[in-house]
Amino acid sequence: MSPHYPTDVEDTMSRFFDSLPERERRHYAAVEAAKLGRGGTSYLAHILGCDEKTIRRGKREQIAVSDLPSERSRKKGVDGNR
Repeated sequence: MSPHYPTDVEDTMSRFFDSLPERERRHYAAVEAAKLGRGGTSYLAHILGCDEKTIRRGKREQIAVSDLPSERSRKKGVDGNR
């Protein structure tokens, strides 16, 4: 059985997704896809109007962030002001 949210929830998710900056869009979509499990990536790509590659990239980025020590928010030597 493929995942499915009610239409009003899909609309709310889509509006929220559109309000986010690019990086947060990827992460939000990745979290939602993980909650849905099998078929979640393609379903969310459809309702959010994004590419499945965007969601997969968000998943990879979340894994990379989880590999950082808990007291750090980015890798050593990375400057967020560039």
